[in-house]
Formats: sequence, C-alpha cells, structure tokens
Amino acid sequence: MIENAAGKLVGVKVKAAATVKERDLRGPRKLASIAGDPFKMGVLLYDGAETMPLGDGIWAAPLSTLWGT
Repeated sequence: MIENAAGKLVGVKVKAAATVKERDLRGPRKLASIAGDPFKMGVLLYDGAETMPLGDGIWAAPLSTLWGT
C-alpha cells in the first residue's frame, strides 16, 4: 500500500505468475472496500505482457513496466 500526503491510497500486489486469476483480486478488492474514498486504485504486478483493467479501479500490469521495457 502506498499513501500520499493527502491520505490517498494505492494498493500494490506482486505475483510471480504470468496469469491473473479471479482469486488474485481478493486482496485489492478488500482494501478498496475497507479504505473507501481514499482508495484511488489497485495495481497487480505480474509476470505477463499486457496491461489490463480488472474492474473496480484495479489494473494488472507487467512487472517489466517498472523498468520501462
């Protein structure tokens, strides 16, 4: 979880697999539910190749995006 000075939250989950499954969204969805309005987005970093929306302000993004490749 990342929190800025204004109290806005971004949840970050990292997984080593190249696929995203429904169960991978449990943690980010729970954070969104508990945090309420301060929750701005969730990011699931994974070993795949696509950036994709997963609904409810949660995105999947390749780990490689951290290094700009």
